[in-house]
Amino acid sequence: MALYPKPAEGSWTEHYPDLGTGVVSYEDCVSPEFYEVEREAVFKRAWLNVGRVEDLPRKGSYFTKEIEVADTSIIVVRDPRGRVRAFHNICRHRGNKLMWNDFPREETRGSCRAFTCKYHAWRYDLTGKLTFVQQESEFFDLDKDDYGLLPVHCEVWAGFVFVHLAEEPEQTLPEFLGPLITPLDGYPFDRLTERYDFRADVHCNWKVFLDAFQEYYHVPVLHSQEATPAARSRMNGFEAPHYQLDGPHRMVSTSGAPRRLWPADYQYPIEIATRSGLFGPWDEPDLGTELGGTNPGKVRKWAMDNFQIFPNMEILIWASGWYLTYRYWPTSHHTHRFEGTLFFPRATTASERAAQECAVVMFKEFALQDAGTLVGTQRALESRAARDDFPLNDQELLVRHFHKAIADWVEEYERRTVGV
Repeated sequence: MALYPKPAEGSWTEHYPDLGTGVVSYEDCVSPEFYEVEREAVFKRAWLNVGRVEDLPRKGSYFTKEIEVADTSIIVVRDPRGRVRAFHNICRHRGNKLMWNDFPREETRGSCRAFTCKYHAWRYDLTGKLTFVQQESEFFDLDKDDYGLLPVHCEVWAGFVFVHLAEEPEQTLPEFLGPLITPLDGYPFDRLTERYDFRADVHCNWKVFLDAFQEYYHVPVLHSQEATPAARSRMNGFEAPHYQLDGPHRMVSTSGAPRRLWPADYQYPIEIATRSGLFGPWDEPDLGTELGGTNPGKVRKWAMDNFQIFPNMEILIWASGWYLTYRYWPTSHHTHRFEGTLFFPRATTASERAAQECAVVMFKEFALQDAGTLVGTQRALESRAARDDFPLNDQELLVRHFHKAIADWVEEYERRTVGV
C-alpha cells in the first residue's frame, strides 16, 4: 500500500479505503471455532519468529520452541557448517519427544554434538541425519537415510530466526516481510546483545493483548502517571505522527523531545540517579547515522518505531539506541503466552548496567499496566453482550488493519479448503 502524509484536515484511515470506517467485530477473540480455523489458516501458513542468532552462539548450540497453536515442538540448531536449521522435536522410532530435560512440556537449550533419544537411544547428527540405531540388525529392511529428523523450513533475516510449518511455504521470508520490514536489515541489531527476557501466560486471546500496543489512544488514561498534562500538550494529545501499512504488516512512529530534557515529568528519583527511564538510558550509544529502515515517515523529533510483523511479532526500535521485541503465542481461544525481550549494547560499566536495569524495571511496570485490563476485556467480550459493533477511531487504524488481515487469511484459507 502507498504511504500518504496525513493532511491538516482528514485522517489516516481515509487513505486506506479497503479498511472502511465501520464498526469492528471481536468475535475472532472469543470464538473457539474461529480459533481452530485460525491455527491452520494463519499460524501454519505464515513465517514465525522463534529467536535470534545470538541464541545459537556456536556450532552445536540449540534451543527448543513449543508452538502450542500448531501442536508441535521444534528444535533450532546451528549445524557443523554454521547453518541454522530447524526440525520437529520428535524421534522417528516411536514418536518420543527428542530434546527435553526434566519436564517434557518445558523449553530447553544447550550445546551438543548429536541428538539422542531418551527412550531407545536413536541418535541424529546436527543436520538431522539418523546415525545410530540401537540393535539395528533386529529391524526389518531399515534404511537410516529414510528416518532422519523431519525438517522445518528455517530462514534468518537480520539475525532473526524464522520458521514456517507448511510443507512448502508460498513465499520466501524476504518476500513475506516485504518492503516495509526488509529495509530494517540495515539496523545494527547485532550490536545490541545485552538482553532481558520476560514471559507471562495471560488469560486472554492473543489479539486482545497485541491490540494494546497498536494504539496510543489509551496512554493518557491507562498510563496517567506518565502522561502529565504538560506531556500531553507536548505530544499533541498522544496522536502518533506516522502510520504505514504493507500487506499484513503495520508500523507506527512516535515523536517527542528526549526524556532527559523534561525534569518536571520525572516520576521516580531513580530515573535521575541512573540517568535512565521508560524510554531507555539517557546516554545514547553511537550506532552510526544509518539505521536501516527506521523512521520511514521522516518524523521530526523521532522517538520510536513499532514495526508489527504478521502475525504475532513486534519490533520496537527506540531513537535512543535500543530495541525490544514482543511475541504473542496462542495457547487456546482465550489464553496466550506473551514474550518480551529488551536489547541493549553490551554494558561495559556498572553505571551502564544500572541504566539498562532501570529501563527494564520501568518497562515491566508499564507492561503490567497494559496487561492489567486484559482479563477483564476477555471476560467482558465472552459475555457477548456486545460482539460485532465496536467503533474504532483514526488512532486505532492498526487495530482495524490487524483484524482485517486475520479475517482475510482465514477467508482465503476457507476458500481453498472448500475448493471455491
